Amino acid sequence: MLERVGVQDIDALFERVPGEYLLKKDLDLEPALDEPRLMQHLTALSDRNEGARMLSFLGGGMYRHHVPPAVDQLLQRSEFYTAYTPYQAELSQGTLQATFEFQTIVCELFGVDVANASMYDAASGVAEAVLMARRIKHRNQIVVSDGLHPEFLETVRSYIQGLDSSDSIKVAPLGPDGRTDWQAAAGLITDRTAAVVVGYPNFLGCVEDLDAAKGAAESEGALLITATAEPYALSMLEAPGACGADICVGEGQALAVPPQYGGPGVGLFGASQAFVRQMPGRLVGRTVDEDGNPGYVLTLSTREQHIRREKATSNICTNHALIALAMGIRTAMLGKQGFTQAGRRCLDAAHYLRAGIEKLDGIELPYSAPVFNEQVVRFANVPASEVIGRLSKRGILAGVDLGRFRDEWGHDLLVAVTELHTREDLDRVLTCFDEVQRSDST
Repeated sequence: MLERVGVQDIDALFERVPGEYLLKKDLDLEPALDEPRLMQHLTALSDRNEGARMLSFLGGGMYRHHVPPAVDQLLQRSEFYTAYTPYQAELSQGTLQATFEFQTIVCELFGVDVANASMYDAASGVAEAVLMARRIKHRNQIVVSDGLHPEFLETVRSYIQGLDSSDSIKVAPLGPDGRTDWQAAAGLITDRTAAVVVGYPNFLGCVEDLDAAKGAAESEGALLITATAEPYALSMLEAPGACGADICVGEGQALAVPPQYGGPGVGLFGASQAFVRQMPGRLVGRTVDEDGNPGYVLTLSTREQHIRREKATSNICTNHALIALAMGIRTAMLGKQGFTQAGRRCLDAAHYLRAGIEKLDGIELPYSAPVFNEQVVRFANVPASEVIGRLSKRGILAGVDLGRFRDEWGHDLLVAVTELHTREDLDRVLTCFDEVQRSDST
């Protein structure tokens, strides 16, 4: 390599760096540790993380559910762990089959005809759904529910800021029950509207009325896009596709991997068969060879890398294949019955917590709409940020401070529960909520 670039030695590559910036002695590094001591050292560092052993009620788009160790063990098989894009289908049958099964799972979750091989995450999936709707309808305006996850909306704005002015996105207000006010939204939807975008459940945990959403969208010939951040909610709720949603987007993290500093996730993307050629990413299909043996292929790849530039629908160049595989493994382990049982436990825990909060003075549940496993808790006298700070000292991550997103939500705490929370966990956080509110009101 040195000969190829025309230098005698490594030092010649750094001749342009002033001498005073070059290290002229060995780095002062501690001696290397053997494996047992290194593992002990890393464990000690990990244990210093404040949240490592805390009871967590965090949600807001990422959720902590049980992921069996078998998922990680299967992911570590070399043919899965190192595989990338299956450009040569004949050599990538295992990867393609796993992706095909993942697509089938997404179709069953959403109640749609087709699903792609995954997106980066739900946020990018929502943005791609908006672009897809604009192509299909040849319209530029989008009406977005104010209950959509704020970071999803921010991503949509980033995607289209170079295409249109900011007024191409209209925000439909929420009603007093925490769901979209579709009567008010009707005044925003026009013959220029390509799609209506709504969370299902929404960012506040409220279950939106998709029948009303579909009616509002259809009134002007717009498409309905749903975004589901908590896939376990679909164990209890009717599939959005069955409710008339044209494009269904979601986040698969909860069914694949634990929350890890905001990622990685896996974006779920499904739609009606009529729109398949406008979908972003790639689709894996199943076929047979000349001898009648089954095989898997890339049926559609809609990036300019694969097809003519003017035919491309997206610059998405890959997918979160490893996390998609983890979701496929986990859902296969759960099965339909296990999926429903886990969802029921989440729902029961949420209602137990709700009943407990209703008995506390100075704390209210501001929204009356149905919820799945996440809900807003409002403190009369204490900002949500202060509640979080006080409970963290007791080993509890109380939830998401909604004041981070809007000033008027400063006393609102978004609290999520899953099948991992025991009754003792719920009683413990209820006691802490009561103590914090009482101590501040006296």
